[in-house]
Amino acid sequence: MERKITEKVIIGGVIVGGGEKVKIQSMCTTRTSDIESTISQIYRLAAAGCEIVRVSVLDEADAAALRKIKDAIDIPLVADIHFSSRLAVSAIENGADKIRVNPGNIGGEKQIKIVADCIKSHKIPVRVGANTGSIEKEFAEKYGRSERALVESALKSAAVFEKYGVNDIVVSVKASDVPLTIRAYRLLSESCAYPLHVGVTEAGTESMAVIKSSAALGALLTDGIGDTVRVSITADPVNEVYAARRILRAVGLDKNFVNVISCPTCGRCAWNSMELAEKVQNYTERFEKPVKIAVMGCVVNGPGEAKDCDLGIAGAEDYCVIFRRGEIFAKVPSANAEEEFFKELKRILNAE
Repeated sequence: MERKITEKVIIGGVIVGGGEKVKIQSMCTTRTSDIESTISQIYRLAAAGCEIVRVSVLDEADAAALRKIKDAIDIPLVADIHFSSRLAVSAIENGADKIRVNPGNIGGEKQIKIVADCIKSHKIPVRVGANTGSIEKEFAEKYGRSERALVESALKSAAVFEKYGVNDIVVSVKASDVPLTIRAYRLLSESCAYPLHVGVTEAGTESMAVIKSSAALGALLTDGIGDTVRVSITADPVNEVYAARRILRAVGLDKNFVNVISCPTCGRCAWNSMELAEKVQNYTERFEKPVKIAVMGCVVNGPGEAKDCDLGIAGAEDYCVIFRRGEIFAKVPSANAEEEFFKELKRILNAE
């Protein structure tokens, strides 16, 4: 797909925008001043594939903790600030690689200038984030709760930072409503060249949040919109990272993974293909290799439907067939199918 080429911003050595691959973000749920717990959670996030991590800065203790946290981790650290230019400055001085602010609640242009001067002196970027809960009053009154209100509010805030010499800016316009989120980001993409952080805010608990985020991010990413993503889930943030990875894979922006396809099964399926499909998915999750694997319900259509797969299996009541690129090379009793299939799967995945 053709992606919109935005301006390039560097966050702690990680490039966002400029046609670079979409970066995965998440946010810690720990209190930042609990340094040990925060570092531990960041390690888990990084191991899952998180490339940029954000933490809340609620007071000076949180801001002061950033230095020790940053020294202990290997991914960029973003400080999330609301209501206090003083805390924004403190977070920057304690080593934040980027700050996220909502200028609508930071205290007016004078306070933004204070933050902007500190950003410039430390040569870090800023994310200007607008969401439906913080649209500036003039735009809320003019446009209501709409995509135009979100976009104009965000762009006005970005313009104030630019006025005071800050040019490395990432912008976001989030809503909890999926259609509004899509409309807002499409309008924003048409209106500026800033790199865009995309996501659905307040998306809910895991099952619904993943669906909402998949719907919105799928539409935007296939439009070429989005330079960094977060899947917001009311759950362990590691789950956000896994969900984001899967969305990027589903839309074709990450091809270096094991793509497991499996049919939904029907009355023709006479063996437990569902259980095997789950085991294969879980086993292959950790591999970064462009391989396609098929677990198909029946031998009637299985090999033919999976002709483009590097390895596949399909079953009947008493036996299963194992095939490569649609060509059957083994017929095994159903009782031995899982063992034989995994032998071949491991051979493929562990091959140089």
